Amino acid sequence: MKGLLIKDLKLMMMQKNFFILILLITMGMMFFSDDVIFPLGFLSFVVSLFAISTISYDDFDNCNAFLFTLPVTRRIYVKEKYSLGLILGCLAWCLAMLLAFIAKSIKPEFPMPLSDLFLLALAILPMVFVILSIMLPFHLKFGSENGRLALIVAFALIALIGIGINEGMKWIFNFDILQWLNSLQSLEFGTVVIIEFIISLIILVISLNISQLIMQKKEF
Repeated sequence: MKGLLIKDLKLMMMQKNFFILILLITMGMMFFSDDVIFPLGFLSFVVSLFAISTISYDDFDNCNAFLFTLPVTRRIYVKEKYSLGLILGCLAWCLAMLLAFIAKSIKPEFPMPLSDLFLLALAILPMVFVILSIMLPFHLKFGSENGRLALIVAFALIALIGIGINEGMKWIFNFDILQWLNSLQSLEFGTVVIIEFIISLIILVISLNISQLIMQKKEF
């Protein structure tokens, strides 16, 4: 896995100018506006999704066929993509947090206490995990171009199924799922963040197993 990580990091160095641009945009949003949560999430999401771009490089000219002649199993390949996405997302989050603290220190009129800023920022990490968990299986299954289309279709189907389930629960059991979710707002924010982490880790494990099954059946 170490060799795969080094390979992907070297590939991403080819896009270092884009990294620099994303960082400059994030710094501009933080230092010239009162909102640091959006740029913090923006940097974390964009950088973590660079793991998906490495799948495109591996698909180019059918490089996977050569890659799997090396002592690399398909399970290790999948684990490396998830590890890369998590590493990039967490590092970008830490960098964004550092920039947020700097922005707060040089702007005395900053409207948010440090503890609230940290909790709100912490709530972003599980969302990064969930987005990776959703996008990686689609890109491994369908490739980069078809994966985007399949992802849009899947989100549309999930929305329709969710609406159908909610209406069915209201009709059969008189239970409104959306109203129940809104009631969670009464919980302490720290508790909500812990619940987010637990749910996101469960989704991550399920997604990892699905991706490994996809790679085991994929032909190159």
